[in-house]
Amino acid sequence: MHTSNFQKAGAGLLLAFALGSASAQSAHPAHPSIKRAFDLPPSADLTYDLAARQRGLALKGEATVTWRAGDGKYNTRLQSRAAILGTLTDDRSEGTIDAYGLAPAEFWEKRMRKDSSSVTFDRESKTIRFQDGEKTYPLKGGEQDRVSITWQLAAVARAAGDKFKPGSEWPFFVAGRRDAEAWTFKVVKREKVKTGVGEIDAVMVSRQPLKDSRDQSIDVWLAPGHEWYPVKIRFTEGDKETIEQTLRSVTKQ
Repeated sequence: MHTSNFQKAGAGLLLAFALGSASAQSAHPAHPSIKRAFDLPPSADLTYDLAARQRGLALKGEATVTWRAGDGKYNTRLQSRAAILGTLTDDRSEGTIDAYGLAPAEFWEKRMRKDSSSVTFDRESKTIRFQDGEKTYPLKGGEQDRVSITWQLAAVARAAGDKFKPGSEWPFFVAGRRDAEAWTFKVVKREKVKTGVGEIDAVMVSRQPLKDSRDQSIDVWLAPGHEWYPVKIRFTEGDKETIEQTLRSVTKQ
């Protein structure tokens, strides 16, 4: 069974599907550091249905997300499971809240049949370091990891108002397992999304393709009427690999 791409779904809501190259897009700085207004979504537990198409094979599973923010701190955990394979991934991010929004301190990534790996955002030395890599990057402000980025995007959207409109672009600098790169999200359109809690009006945002990324793309639907929680995420690679995650339930904490 082909499971390599499906294992990425554990990052699900955190947009960890995108494993593009370390090259940034030429339209934006290689290491964007932009201070924007933000408004963090309320703490919540979210459950998603996962459906994947892998070289003609259909796989189904579930992703659960815990999101907590308050008292100047945040933490979030994302887990994915498949009926046949069991737990696929277990990813976590925690840190503080500063003038840029979420300020990760540690990011942990665990993949099925692999050891866990971590990324440290050292605020004293202003450096990003990787357990599984020798690269380092400076901390300029606003950097995210593949778990925190979804919540940072939602927080920026909540505060942006009419500026978060179709055609607008929102660049961030995002750290993964071994390196970091610039991600740019473009607001595409508003549309209805069918979920486990009914049909929801959502804003579709797409991460622009990275160079040498094998046509990888990410689409995320944020729901303005539901605290801007992500209600759907779709990862696509070429025309044969697709992972889609749709909200089943959400409970505010």
